[in-house]
Amino acid sequence: MKYTPDPNTGKSSILLIYTGGTIGMKIDPEEQTLKPFDFSQILEEVPELGKFACRIDSCTFDHIIDSADVEPGLWQKLVEVIEDNYDSYDGFVILHGTDTMAYSASALSFMTEGLTKPVIFTGSQLPIGVPRTDGKENLVSSVEIAAAKDSEGHAIVPEVCICFGNSLMRGNRTRKVNSENFRAFRSENFPHLAEAGIRIWYDTANILKPADWNRKPLFHKELDTRVSILKIHPGITPQVVRNIICGPETRAVIIETYGSGNAPSREWFIDLIREGIAMGKIILNVTQCLAGSVDMDLYATGKKLKKAGVLDGYDCTTESALAKLFFLMGTSTDNGFVRRELDKNLRGEITK
Repeated sequence: MKYTPDPNTGKSSILLIYTGGTIGMKIDPEEQTLKPFDFSQILEEVPELGKFACRIDSCTFDHIIDSADVEPGLWQKLVEVIEDNYDSYDGFVILHGTDTMAYSASALSFMTEGLTKPVIFTGSQLPIGVPRTDGKENLVSSVEIAAAKDSEGHAIVPEVCICFGNSLMRGNRTRKVNSENFRAFRSENFPHLAEAGIRIWYDTANILKPADWNRKPLFHKELDTRVSILKIHPGITPQVVRNIICGPETRAVIIETYGSGNAPSREWFIDLIREGIAMGKIILNVTQCLAGSVDMDLYATGKKLKKAGVLDGYDCTTESALAKLFFLMGTSTDNGFVRRELDKNLRGEITK
């Protein structure tokens, strides 16, 4: 899908992409049910957008998607839309359901390499057509940030982010932590990139910048989704661990461990880890905690995992780890390459 903004306006141009989610719903006056509204009429719903010195175009996916139904195919389609329209717009705002927004933002951060323009995800806890909606404020802030440029004409935030509850967060550092509060997302292991108050304050020192502003980004669409997630819990059984670690259709496993990377120290558990790695599986260790980092050198159980060949996920989120694996495995069939790249900070997703 390609869209062409009017070149005669002299304004910045933002492409608003609606994939689905609560923010795009409005109460039907006849049926009194929530239905998606026509985003070509967005200025009627959010007249505040008309006060910005930028042009806003919109597109809606043919089949809007509930957040719980998001799959990698949506990410590939989003990347195609951004790639097709990259030269025509100064920024992109993606309206998305909140439940899987952190997964989608993480995925697009890896699928778009060398961004020179903002890609901002946003949504809402309440539909945009109800009186107390948070959707209008989230959308207005997202558009303003997507259009913001510095004195040299470069985008202030040329990376994939989530804008929600007055905060702008790096997409691959963000998690949904609350289903009822307007501040539904948090970035515990990395500072917010911006805060929207009376004016928008930017943490420019922590915002990623491209190596070459004149070089067009690389857009990656190949993904390998053969990844499973094993959440460690008291009472976990050998059969459950074996089914996940040694599953024939699994190429990589993310282990959500306790604290700083701890797991059961029983020999059967370590033996199954060794068995999986001997089969060629990629096993990545991330913490269940909202904040903090894996450190497999800290305790004896962590050292056993490391010695067995488990990889350190540092302080990345589960959402980011999943997206990173999808991306790297889609890039190469060589598991050695994937393991080496997992240890690198590719898009600001980990702190080393």
